[in-house]
Amino acid sequence: MKEMEYLEELTGRYPVLEAVKEDIRAAYELLKDCYEQGGKVLIAGNGGSCADSEHIVGELMKGFVKRRPVSPEFAHALRQADPQRGAALAEGLQGALPAIALTGHTALSTAFLNDVDGEMIYAQQLYGYGKKGDVFIGISTSGNAKNVMYAAAVAKAMGIKVIGLAGKDGGALAKASDVPIVVPEKETFKIQELHLPVYHALCLMLEEHFYEV
Repeated sequence: MKEMEYLEELTGRYPVLEAVKEDIRAAYELLKDCYEQGGKVLIAGNGGSCADSEHIVGELMKGFVKRRPVSPEFAHALRQADPQRGAALAEGLQGALPAIALTGHTALSTAFLNDVDGEMIYAQQLYGYGKKGDVFIGISTSGNAKNVMYAAAVAKAMGIKVIGLAGKDGGALAKASDVPIVVPEKETFKIQELHLPVYHALCLMLEEHFYEV
């Protein structure tokens, strides 16, 4: 399968990731099953991992390396719905794999921080957006970010699978994850440098599976 070629390419370019190759494969299968069942992906992290959360959404919610054109049926429906704008929409829209970063939503986040508990901001959003069958990707270089761990606990209570991206010894996140991906580095910036190719590979594999062009 072409999807697995991306995984082989990843470990060829980053031999250190051979240690987590099977974990990446397992994460891909979990994400693929989620999307095939109509689920979505919810993502959270802090600092650089916050940026990674948004980055992942950007690769899933639009074309990454493929065009992902809408179906002819939907293109026709767009033209019927709005003859003036439908053609442009049919040409411009791209297939999307539903993903939400819990790192934005400033009004909600600051309201919850002010009124309740800032460390539960991600947990509250996961509780509001999530449903059984979704997947939560928690990103924490140490594996011990409190707000990510609160969200992971909510995910498990709701029947939402957890993929943990971490480093060092994986921390609490690795223990709480259905699929932990603990890259073999100790320093924060080096962990982050390995997280990016891991999630790029996952996004490439998913796009290859769900879209022909």
